[in-house]
Amino acid sequence: MSVKSNRTPSKVALYALGDKLARYKPYRDKLTPHQKELLEQVEQEGFVVIENAFSKQDIEEAKRVVREWEEIEASSGGGPAAEGGRNPFEGKKTKRLYAIFNKSRAFDKFALHPDVLALNNAILGVGNLVTSAQSITICPGEIPQEIHFDDGVVPLPRPRPPLTMAIMVALDPYTPDNGATVLIPRSHKWEEGRVGQREETQPVIMKEGSLVYFSGQLWHGGGENRSEKERAALTVQYCAGFIRPTENQFLAVSPVHLRDMDKRLVDMLGYGVFPPFTGYVNGTHPRIAAEKLAEELLQAKKAKL
Repeated sequence: MSVKSNRTPSKVALYALGDKLARYKPYRDKLTPHQKELLEQVEQEGFVVIENAFSKQDIEEAKRVVREWEEIEASSGGGPAAEGGRNPFEGKKTKRLYAIFNKSRAFDKFALHPDVLALNNAILGVGNLVTSAQSITICPGEIPQEIHFDDGVVPLPRPRPPLTMAIMVALDPYTPDNGATVLIPRSHKWEEGRVGQREETQPVIMKEGSLVYFSGQLWHGGGENRSEKERAALTVQYCAGFIRPTENQFLAVSPVHLRDMDKRLVDMLGYGVFPPFTGYVNGTHPRIAAEKLAEELLQAKKAKL
């Protein structure tokens, strides 16, 4: 016996997806009381600020490496936006470094904050991935970025179950005048078709070393930098394990770097398995194939010397 549904195919898919995500409840049960408070605010407001998430030493090292790589890519022409964006969305006066996990291990720790990982498992489920990672330095005179939400490419009606989350890590203090990220609280709950407006936004004010964690459905954007100083930040975006990442991490990060990385980050770059076995290679764990490829690349490099 078949039963006809009054929902559109996209709605059917959406409700089925909601049923799948309900399996993530065990990860919510593992949250600490503090993490449960963070989760409650994320679900209500669409974002939460975690103060003093990283040490002064971590931040100073990251800023130094960002400056070094901005100079390297600007002088070599290797970075598409190291001196400024190619369009208004990237920001004509905004410097960006892409594929940061291919550049330095100094960035790895920023993707692995324990509260962020716990929230990701509770919201996106185990096996979630890094979908993109970059540094963003908004320079004096930069105009406001277009307000947007990160998972706008997803062909499912809003509001929908959470599929992507993101963090912005403040390498410099976020102030109302220096290009702090602006966002619209609770906009992650909006229905399809409603468009965020600049006058609805509020700036994220936080100290260097703090981070803001927010939903991929939350309307937000880079702020205007009316100050005389740059405002540097790192951003890492995460997605559910069954979503294709925005940045192709297999090509962005050479497998020769994997052996020096935290295994959790290696898995999040796509070298893990989404339960029960999505992502396997030749019937085995993908890390085995990645290690073999890394060895082949190293041997090939030695043979050229």
